[in-house]
Amino acid sequence: MSRKKMGRGIGKSSSRKKTGGAGPARFLKSVLAAALTSFGIATAWLHPQGLNWQSVEPWLQSLGLPGYTAQDHVPVPASVDGYVQTSFAHCPQFFPGARPVVPMAYTQRELCFSSFAILHSGQTKTPVFVAQRLNRQHIQAAKGIKRTDRFYAEARLPRAERAELNDYRGSGYSRGHMAPAGDMASEQGMAQSFSLANMVPQNQIHNAGPWNKIEADTRQYVSRAAGQVYVFTGPVFERNARTIGANQVAVPSHLFKLVYDATTGRAWVHWQANQASTRAGPPISYPEFVRRTGLHLLPDLSLKGAE
Repeated sequence: MSRKKMGRGIGKSSSRKKTGGAGPARFLKSVLAAALTSFGIATAWLHPQGLNWQSVEPWLQSLGLPGYTAQDHVPVPASVDGYVQTSFAHCPQFFPGARPVVPMAYTQRELCFSSFAILHSGQTKTPVFVAQRLNRQHIQAAKGIKRTDRFYAEARLPRAERAELNDYRGSGYSRGHMAPAGDMASEQGMAQSFSLANMVPQNQIHNAGPWNKIEADTRQYVSRAAGQVYVFTGPVFERNARTIGANQVAVPSHLFKLVYDATTGRAWVHWQANQASTRAGPPISYPEFVRRTGLHLLPDLSLKGAE
């Protein structure tokens, strides 16, 4: 029922017509929403494994309050036993099978783009991971796309959960792409790759040096592969990680790039310290990556005990 209709209905049976009888109801809804949100934040901070944020948000939406409308809702994963089962229902094409299972954390949201998908963390203001599906035709098409360099804040994320352009200015860190601009095979994909949701604060020398080589080597591998290659890229954080900017964007200690060839069944992970002194080295195995991070980005492979 709209506020206008509610006011007229009350006015017919009482003297509240002049004072607006819907006011107390709206006030009560606001108080309840604020109380639940405050309780939820406190609970998530103290016991993050015990709160399912997916069950809270539909209740907030039902109140019809600003900021909790269904049409503006960005999907959040469902939690089970301290882990989150992602769904990515609107962009399943970026995953080779079962969706990733990751440790539960507050304000993780799924974002779909034309050429990649992101699980975003509102705590770190960075991706948890970025997923891509590549093949030789895609890499060939990407060679003809002009780089744009138009960075922008991701408007689909609440302001409290996202990085802003000013956070990186003067920080001494690069806005490091997780899904590289050089992988983009369309103008739309190129433009979307400059969303700050796709960025982490990255050491400038590392970004331009060994990390750039890993990205180029991955494209070279894909261009020779027989079929689809799935790539997952993301940051790793230490406790009490350094932050930049007013929004406290977390600086990762390491970056990873997981490459999975769906034709051969082989998987390997580039593991790099986010430092100027880092050099390109041999990749680590997928089981070792899972052990270090708790991220089951290839659940089907994890169940098989792949090496």
